[in-house]
Amino acid sequence: MVILPIGSGKGGVGKSFLATNLSIALAETGRTVVLADLDLGASNAHTMLGIRTVSRGIGTFLSVPRTSFEQIVFPTEYDRLSFIPGDAEVPGMANIKAAQKKRLVRCLASLAADFLVLDLGPGTGANALDFFLMSAQGVVVTTPALTAILNAYLFLKNVVFRLMYATVEKESRAYAILEELRRDPGGLQRGFVPRIFERIGREDPGSHARLAAALGRLRPRLVLNMLEDPADEHKADKLRRSVKEYLGIDPVHLGVIYRDALQGVALGSRIPIIRYKPASVLSRAVYRIADKIVAAGELDDAGFPAAGTEAEADFQAMRRENAFLETHHLRAARESAGA
Repeated sequence: MVILPIGSGKGGVGKSFLATNLSIALAETGRTVVLADLDLGASNAHTMLGIRTVSRGIGTFLSVPRTSFEQIVFPTEYDRLSFIPGDAEVPGMANIKAAQKKRLVRCLASLAADFLVLDLGPGTGANALDFFLMSAQGVVVTTPALTAILNAYLFLKNVVFRLMYATVEKESRAYAILEELRRDPGGLQRGFVPRIFERIGREDPGSHARLAAALGRLRPRLVLNMLEDPADEHKADKLRRSVKEYLGIDPVHLGVIYRDALQGVALGSRIPIIRYKPASVLSRAVYRIADKIVAAGELDDAGFPAAGTEAEADFQAMRRENAFLETHHLRAARESAGA
C-alpha cells in the first residue's frame, strides 16, 4: 500500500481539496483507495465528498469502547474509494494521546488498499508531523503567497527535526547535540541541517549512519495551488532550493493547480470538481498529479522542470475557457435584451 499524507504549513491552501479529488482520480485508475480525514480537530473532508453527515469516525473509534476500526471505514459513491471520517464533534480529538496515535497508525497501516490518502490537519503539531512521517513521500500543499511558502518551509523543517529526534537514541551524543541546539535560543532556528549533520558525523558516527539512511529516504513532494500567473511557478522552485540547501532534503515538485471560481461552485454543490467538471483546468491538474503518483518510479529531478511548462499550458487553457464563457454570456445578454 502506498501511503500519501497530504499536509500544509497553514490552513486555507487547498489541502482537503487536493486530498479528496486526488483520491477519486486515483480510484478511477482502477486502484483501490482509502481516504482518511486526519484533521481531527476540524474534519470536513466528508463535505467535499458530498457526504452530509457522518454517524461515526476516528473520534468514535478512539473514544467509544468496542468500536472496531472496520466500523468506521465506509464505502462511497465513487467506485473503489472508501472513506474514514475524522469525527471532529468528539471533544479532544485535536490532541489525541500518544497511545491513541500509535493505535490509529497501526490500524491505518494494516488496511488492504493500493493507496491510503491522509488528509492531515494544518500546521506543525506533533500529530500532523507524525502522520506525515508515515510515508517518506508525503505531499506538502502551498500557494504562491509569501506566508504560505514560508509556512511550507517551516513545516518541512519541523518534519526533518521530528525525524532526526525519532531516529537517534536518547542516550546518544547526537541526541545531546540536538538538545543543546534546542536549548540555545535560536539554535535550531539558525542551524542548517547539513552543518548539524556534519557535526553529528564527527562526534557520533553511529547515529550519523542511521540519520543518513532516514534522511536519504525522505523525499517529500510539493504542489503549488491557487496559482494565478505562470510567473509564480518559480516560487516552488525557490522553495525547493531552500529546502535542499538548508534542510538537506530534495523535494519533488508534482505540479501546479490554478485558482478557479469553479471550485467554490463545486463545493457549494457538494460535488468534487473532477466530477462536477472533469474537463476543467482544475480537474486536468489533479489528474496529472494522480498520473505522476501512479508512475512514481519515474519521478526524479527530470520531472521538475515540466511543472513550468504545465503552468503555462494551464494558464493558456484557462484564458481560452474564460474567453469562451465571456462570449457566451455576452451573446445571452444581447439575446435577452433583444427579446
